[in-house]
Amino acid sequence: MPALEPTDVIGTITWLGHVPHRKVENYVDGAPLTEMPLSFAGLEGEVHAGLTRPSCSRVLKQYKRNTEIRNVRQLSIVSAEELAEIAADLGLEAIDPVWMGASVVIEGIPDFTHIPPSSRLQAEGGCTLTVDMLNMPCQLPARTIETARPGHGKRFKTAAKGKRGVTAWVEREGVLRLGATVRLHVPTQRPWRAPVAG
Repeated sequence: MPALEPTDVIGTITWLGHVPHRKVENYVDGAPLTEMPLSFAGLEGEVHAGLTRPSCSRVLKQYKRNTEIRNVRQLSIVSAEELAEIAADLGLEAIDPVWMGASVVIEGIPDFTHIPPSSRLQAEGGCTLTVDMLNMPCQLPARTIETARPGHGKRFKTAAKGKRGVTAWVEREGVLRLGATVRLHVPTQRPWRAPVAG
């Protein structure tokens, strides 16, 4: 019995980017790409590439900082629609995906940041990304936006809450291309019901 079901929800890749190892601390840098060849380790030369990674603040309740763990955040994927909402909240015409440290921008998938963990985004040609979880807003994009557009970055964490996109890892190698479509596949399990306290 399949554990994942393909949906009729199709998105389009509107931007691809490469975030190199940081030359300047506390600032996000990057460059757009027209195609992205992905191995099981992610995008070669990218700051978040690798089969494993040192643990960070996101998993401090599970591991001491810099513990070697599986890398399930090889890519940062954001929604074109949610970027537009963040920009409007910040009083900007647009958000440059580079400021966000984005790897991929996808248009056409509603409520993108909240697609279920373990969903798959399968591109034309078969390259498949597994969603880990939502990406929490952090100060690096805020500082980058403030540098690029003074007076607009300080409210980033508030404006981007629940709209920061997701982190993902490569389940099937392949090439992502600008303008290609991706289909959303979701787990078949029901949502978890937390036990009632008391």
